[in-house]
Order: sequence, then structure tokens, then C-alpha cells
Amino acid sequence: MTPSISREFRTAFLLTLAMVLGGTCGYMYIEDYDPVEAIYMTVITVTTVGYGEVRPLSQQGRVFTALLILGGLGVLAYFGQAVADRVVSQIQSDKAGERKMKKQISKLSAHYIVCGFGGVGHGAVQALRQAGVSFVVLEMCPESCAEMREKGILHIEGNATSEELLLRAGIKRARGLLALLHTDPDNLFVTLTARELNPTLRIISRCEGPSSEKKLMRAGADSTMAPFATAGMQIASDILAATGESVPEDLKSSGEKHVTCWIDVLEGSSMVGRSIENLANEMDRKILGLRRSGLDCLLPETEKIVLPGDRILTLGDPSNELEEGLSSRNVVIVDDNPVVLNLYIRLLRRSGFHPIPAGSGQEALEIIRERKPDAAVVDLELPFLSGIEVCESVRQDPSLDHIRLILFTSDESEATRERALQAGATEVVIKGAESAELIDAVIRLLRRPPSTDHPSSEGGTDAEGRIPEIV
Repeated sequence: MTPSISREFRTAFLLTLAMVLGGTCGYMYIEDYDPVEAIYMTVITVTTVGYGEVRPLSQQGRVFTALLILGGLGVLAYFGQAVADRVVSQIQSDKAGERKMKKQISKLSAHYIVCGFGGVGHGAVQALRQAGVSFVVLEMCPESCAEMREKGILHIEGNATSEELLLRAGIKRARGLLALLHTDPDNLFVTLTARELNPTLRIISRCEGPSSEKKLMRAGADSTMAPFATAGMQIASDILAATGESVPEDLKSSGEKHVTCWIDVLEGSSMVGRSIENLANEMDRKILGLRRSGLDCLLPETEKIVLPGDRILTLGDPSNELEEGLSSRNVVIVDDNPVVLNLYIRLLRRSGFHPIPAGSGQEALEIIRERKPDAAVVDLELPFLSGIEVCESVRQDPSLDHIRLILFTSDESEATRERALQAGATEVVIKGAESAELIDAVIRLLRRPPSTDHPSSEGGTDAEGRIPEIV
């Protein structure tokens, strides 16, 4: 409400009050009415409802009544106009605010999308505001939207599972998305829709149970978080410390920032058959939990043996990478299928690498010559320039000898393997159901010195390597 409208509204109210008081006093003086009769007569006169007189009026009383009617009509008209102006102004202000917000959202780029403004969403929004980054919130609760409007938070009112709403939020230009809705099915639907609209988007989803976590990861989430489980661990740590009990080192609060990571133990992995203590020492990470057959074990016994199919939850400092020396290595990934390309971009990024995509052999050669990456994963069947031809071209340049070349193909024939190795491929990996095999091959090749390179057609984990499979 603008200052001028506010003044008009107050003026109209005061005039109406003055009219009622004046009429009441006039009837009490002229007609000797008691206060109740005077107020009643004033109200029915000013509002012109047409009720009968309380008592017959004198000549002076009729003149006073006529003047009161005329004045009352004017005051009521002024009051009605002030009320109408206030309502119209409020509507116009809301529409102007919505138009301004839509314009601001349409200009966002490399921003974040927060789906849900509940308890977890409040905390996420507060952190994003403190970080000074651009973001927009999707929320369907009108009360929550009103709260965000008062705080100046960019938001869109509606169901976050709607594809139209995600597009309005600029998902194709966004950098990351937080799926923080109240139910796992809703978060699953948001994750599926978001991944389809933006295959390279970084997605973190809230989940409430182990079964939902697996589904969310398959749907396209890069990682998941269970707020109640995390809060429970923190509360347990706090109560132990407050009551003088010994707090396990893995649960002690620290001012340092740590990251958690789930590690899948695949069949044939070097992790199988080893103890929790042995793995923790080798990875230089704390092991917080072990998930086996859908059951979670917090702070597993150090002598517990790891089995195929287990999942291990680790905690460590971001600066202490799981594979020392492999963090942020550049890896070119070449495939003309955008779905496959985006899948391996996510997997490589999740494993700590910096993936550089290419959609054709010619594009790959240009990137390799310019960026000189540490490794290149090349699909065999590419348009115009095959994967084998890419390997041959790379090996003709002495400055690119350090690059590990992995040919990725569904052709299991020995002839294709021999052609690839003769063309200069360091390794040949057969496409299969296990997408982790290719990532394992990249890790294995980059952790050994170039002098030990030798051709191999086997994917998966090296029998001598001690690299956990990160999927």
C-alpha cells in the first residue's frame, strides 16, 4: 500500500467516524434522544436503509436528517473509493512483484534449484544465501511462498514434480538441483524429470530409506542424503559428550569440513575378504557404516570382513582424496550417443576426475591436441572417424605419448581387440551391464606409471590394484 492510499484510507475512516459522532450528538441535542436511539438513528440515516424513525421528528430534526443523509452519502462514497483503491493497488503490487520475479528467474544462469521449502529446505536456502550464489525455490505451499516473498527469495509456487515448473526455473541453465520434498516418490520423480531435462546437472536428493537411495541413484541422482540419520548421529555424539561418556573418534564433532561417500564392493574387487580396519588404513578414511543385505551397521567392528555386495560409508577430508594423485585428472570421453556420454560424464565426475566430452572423433582429436588430457575413453563406432582412427592419430603425435587410450566397444571379437592395440590403444574395455568397469579401468591405468602400460582386454578391477569401486 502506497503512502497516498494509506492517507486516503485513514481520512475516509476518520470522516465516517466524525459523521456518526456528529449525527449522534445532533439527535441527542435536537430531538432529546438517548445515546442508543441517537446512534441507531444516525446509522440508518447515513446508510439510507429506509427504516422508520425512532420517534416523530421535529421540523429542525427533519432538516438535520436531510443534511446528514447528503453528508453520509459523500463520506461513504469517499470511503468506498479508498477501500477500492487499496485493493486494486495491492493486486497491482503483487502482479508487479510476480512479473519482476519472473524476469529475474529468466535471467538466472549456472544457478541452483531447491525443490521444497520444508525443514531441510530452510537450511539449504540459508546456506545458499550465505554463500551468495543464485538460486530459485520451487514450493507449492502458499504460506511458505508468502514467507519467501517477505524475505525476497526467488521462488515459483507450484508442484516441483512438474516439468513445466522446472523449465520455468531454468533447469537447462542450472548448475545443480536439490530434491528436498517430503516423500521419496516425489524426490524420485523430480530426479527423473530433472535428469531428462538436463543430463549434466548435479543432483542431490533427500531420501528416507536404503531402498529409496538405490532407486534415486539409478534415476539419476549424483548423491543422496538422509537428514534424520545424520541428525541422529550428531545427537548421539552430543549426548555422549554432554554426559561425560567417551565419544568414538568417528563421531566427534569437528570444525573441519568432511565429505561422506558410499563405496560399492563389487564381485572380484580387491576389497573383498579384507577387514574394516585394513581398508580404513589404506584409504586413509574413517569408515562410518556398513550396509549388508539392506541392513545398516553403524561403526562396524574393525575386524569385520567385507563381502561382495556390501556398501561402505566413508568419511574424510575433501583434501584427502580417495586416490591420491588421481583427483581432478582430465579425461576425454568420446561417444556420439548423448545418453551414454552424459552417463559417463557423471560417473567420471563422481570418481574425482574432470571429464571433457566430445561427440565425434574429429572433435575428440581437436580437444586432445589442445588440452593434452591424462586419458581418453573413445567409443569404437563414431561417425566419419572411428575410435581406432582416433587412436592412430593420437599416437602419431609424440607430445601425446603420455595419454592412456581406452577403446570402448561392444565388439568382443579378437580381431577388433588386436586392431585397437596395434592402433595404440592402451586398453580395450567391452561394453556391458556394469558401467563401473570403464571407470575402474581409467583409475587403474592412471595410478600406474606409464612404463608399466601393457595391453589388456579385461575390464574391471586389477587383481593387484587396491582401488575401491566408486559408483
